[in-house]
Amino acid sequence: MEPAPLASLQEEGEGEPDESPSSSAFSADAVPPRPATHHSLHKYAPLDWSAYFDEERRVAVPDTEDVFNVYTAGSEGPVVFCLHGGGYSGLSFALAASRMKEKARVVSMDLRGHGKSTTSDDSDLSIETLSGDVIAVLHTLYGDSPPAIMLVGHSMGGSVAVHVAARKVICNLHGLVVVDVVEGTAMASLVHMQKILTNRAQHFPSIEKAIEWSVKGGPLRNIDSARVSIPSTLKYDESRNCYTYRTPLEETEKYWKGWYEGLSEKFLSCPVQKILLLAGTDRLDRALTIGQMQGKFQMVVVRHTGHAIQEDVPEEFASYILNFIARNKIGPNGVEIPGLIKKWQH
Repeated sequence: MEPAPLASLQEEGEGEPDESPSSSAFSADAVPPRPATHHSLHKYAPLDWSAYFDEERRVAVPDTEDVFNVYTAGSEGPVVFCLHGGGYSGLSFALAASRMKEKARVVSMDLRGHGKSTTSDDSDLSIETLSGDVIAVLHTLYGDSPPAIMLVGHSMGGSVAVHVAARKVICNLHGLVVVDVVEGTAMASLVHMQKILTNRAQHFPSIEKAIEWSVKGGPLRNIDSARVSIPSTLKYDESRNCYTYRTPLEETEKYWKGWYEGLSEKFLSCPVQKILLLAGTDRLDRALTIGQMQGKFQMVVVRHTGHAIQEDVPEEFASYILNFIARNKIGPNGVEIPGLIKKWQH
């Protein structure tokens, strides 16, 4: 069955509310009728990134047309390099970054085709291109002598982080954190993905309405995080006089299988300390089950959260990252071993 065209989705959301009361989270029958108030508008008003990150940088990759947007926070400790999921942006980690920046340097990147990053081909979301982008940005930022780095990736970004780590080209990589993505579950869900994407709200009369939908009927549960991150996932469609998604995920289907196929074995093969954070009781596939029994990685199931753990429970998420750093003794330049003179200090 062909997915419904965007035009028909807009009509469903904007059609006669008395005929289909559940067709829109904002229909008259979906919520008690009341006039918009200053309080309700303020509740979903966008929040600026500067309250959570210290700086926004444009990283131009040499000899290319690619310019990637990154947000940074903190000035000491190892680098926690964050990669968001498909359709999200670097601001997905904003609230968590504000809680980590006293003990780590947080860098959160807008991936190709997302946020404010601009490239020669924003539609190329192949895993090879995405992982190559991350490697290029890291090399542009830190050269051949980077500080200690931890890769943190959510969903699609988790797959990118695994592929980057598996390539073993990042000097001083000391940790890998994968957030709510398991190969078996992800591969099984791909057959339903187009339906999920086409059934979500597609057009919004204002940014505030998009933020409201994201927590009432969308993927997020934390209003403050949505107020920071959702605006960067939108663009204004002048032809429709409304806001829609910056990243047309439904057009990237040819890349989906590549994001997740073989992910478990790659994750287990990465020669760094690893932790897998899962929302709820997601099942491990056979490779991960055996790997966990062999102690090859740590797994934590985070309760009472949705798919975007870093947005829904940023304090808890930040504590897992900082505890991971402390337990593995990852310092600003690498693993801290008392009494050992590190070669990078010379």
